[in-house]
Amino acid sequence: MKIMVTEVENEGLTALMGKTVTLFCGVYIYTGKLVGVNDTCVKLEDAGIVYQTGSFTDKKWKDCQSLPNDCTLPRSPSNLSVN
Repeated sequence: MKIMVTEVENEGLTALMGKTVTLFCGVYIYTGKLVGVNDTCVKLEDAGIVYQTGSFTDKKWKDCQSLPNDCTLPRSPSNLSVN
C-alpha cells in the first residue's frame, strides 16, 4: 500500500513558531520558545533541559534547568520528535 504525503505550507514545526515547545531528542529533553526552524536545525529561546519530567499531567516539569543562552539543536528524523 502506498501512502501519499502532501506538503502543506505553515504546518509542522513552522506552525509552532513563537510557542513554547518540548523536544524529545536522543538523550535529553529540551523545552523553550521556538524562534527558528530550517531544514537542518531548530532554535529555542529561553531554553532549558528537562532532567526529571514528573507526571505528564503536571503543568511544570519536576526538574528543568535553564540554559544560559539560546539553544540550537540539529534536526533529523532519528533524533528529534515533537510533543
